[in-house]
Amino acid sequence: MHQAVQGRRIGLAQIHVAALLAGGSGLFGKLLSVSPAVITTGRTIVGCIALVLFAMGTHTSLRVRDKRDALTLACSGALLAAHWLTFFAAIQVSTVAIGLLAFSTFPLFTTFLEPLYFGERLHRRDLLTALAVTAGLVLVPPSFDPGNHLTQGLLLGILSALFYAVLSLLSRSCSARYPAITISFYQQLVAALCTLPLTLAWHGTVSLHDGLLLLLLGVVFTALGQGLVVSSLRHIRAQTASVVIGLEPVYAILFAWLLLNEIPAGKTLLGGALICGAVFSASLTQGRAKPAA
Repeated sequence: MHQAVQGRRIGLAQIHVAALLAGGSGLFGKLLSVSPAVITTGRTIVGCIALVLFAMGTHTSLRVRDKRDALTLACSGALLAAHWLTFFAAIQVSTVAIGLLAFSTFPLFTTFLEPLYFGERLHRRDLLTALAVTAGLVLVPPSFDPGNHLTQGLLLGILSALFYAVLSLLSRSCSARYPAITISFYQQLVAALCTLPLTLAWHGTVSLHDGLLLLLLGVVFTALGQGLVVSSLRHIRAQTASVVIGLEPVYAILFAWLLLNEIPAGKTLLGGALICGAVFSASLTQGRAKPAA
């Protein structure tokens, strides 16, 4: 029993660090002067190289055992590509705050999809957490005019959230059979292959400054962050991981405020506070939960 509780604490620590890194990654949508496809391809290629080197250093096998697992990893990699494309597009179209807060709706998708996928019972507290996160999102946009660039960013962020919710479920289905490094490597490899044609079709140029930022994004904010997310799923449910990642917009808003001078409105701060409260409540509930039989 003590080992199970300790495992949950480790999983929560891993997902909270991943949330901090995820919040920082949102800034690259504004710091980089390239398309979302270039950002996604660059970060995944760098992330793949970093993961291969780490696997060699830790003697971790990257071998996939059967065709079914290979198909699952390929599908999750395609979802990762779609998630990051819409994620960075949402930030570039609107603001860091709106893009990240829209993405924070993915716990709502996970809450309803996880019981269907794994045959688990839907808990009342899960519904309350998802509703709290959604209520925080409602406070963010000034209006819901489809022609407004802020609304467009909001819708792209929600689409990104849906992709990530399904991705988290597929990652959980593989986490018991493969190391986090292996799962992350194949997800990013497939994501790079999916976005490479879009990158080659882009007519802009990548400066040295952009290259260094992509290197930082790939190693620290992608390889390390994604590995922590997948590793945490060994100890906690995907729904719990998803609400902890809900801290991502809170960190992103703070970073954007300090580094980009994007000062959020009062409603945005209120929505962020509501999301933060729901995340901490869900984390504490999971940490105190009794181990399953």
